[in-house]
Amino acid sequence: MNRQLASKWLKTNVMLANPYIARHIPASRIFSSANLRSMLGSYSMLVLKPVCGAGGLGVMKVTRNNGSYSCTYMSRTVHRTSFNGLLNEVNRLRHGRRYLIQRGIQLATIGGRPIDYRVKYVKSNGQWHYRSMVGRLARRGLFVTNLCRGGTIMTAAQGIRRSLSARLISVKKQQMRQLTKVSTNLLESRFPGIGQLGYDYGIDHNGHIWILEVNTRPQ
Repeated sequence: MNRQLASKWLKTNVMLANPYIARHIPASRIFSSANLRSMLGSYSMLVLKPVCGAGGLGVMKVTRNNGSYSCTYMSRTVHRTSFNGLLNEVNRLRHGRRYLIQRGIQLATIGGRPIDYRVKYVKSNGQWHYRSMVGRLARRGLFVTNLCRGGTIMTAAQGIRRSLSARLISVKKQQMRQLTKVSTNLLESRFPGIGQLGYDYGIDHNGHIWILEVNTRPQ
């Protein structure tokens, strides 16, 4: 049995209840014009993603710079001089879908391309096991790392060594394993029946690990 949970917002709220996990989750809100304006007042970069979605489809990056705004979708960036202009562009791309606003994280990069990490955690015979931990390097010109969008796969060790430092490989992999274990305990207690989880982790330039999202149908 593998229970499916499509809503990113639902899973995020469960994990935010734990102070240890909450420190590793970017500030998040459900999309509205008021929430977008408020979040842009606090952060210069945001990521907007469908509440229910996968594969990087529909994900946007919004930035604020000296009173002007930009919105990036895939490899296309448009610039707007007013908040209302930005809002119109975001709404055009949303197509009425329910969205999540997330604080944008400046991920560590390799050759200017952001990298994140997928940890696959699977339950079999009543026990959870780590199935894989890999790095995903964004295709040049994109900010999403999904392999179906042209991302490049590598070992987590290679990714950490090339984007941060070889001396951080062991500690960062262990931190991701610990976050995965604690988060899974939270999610399973709230949603009995889940059997496989894919955690997407980002590591910023300071080495802090962020839980970007959790999938119940990891590819």
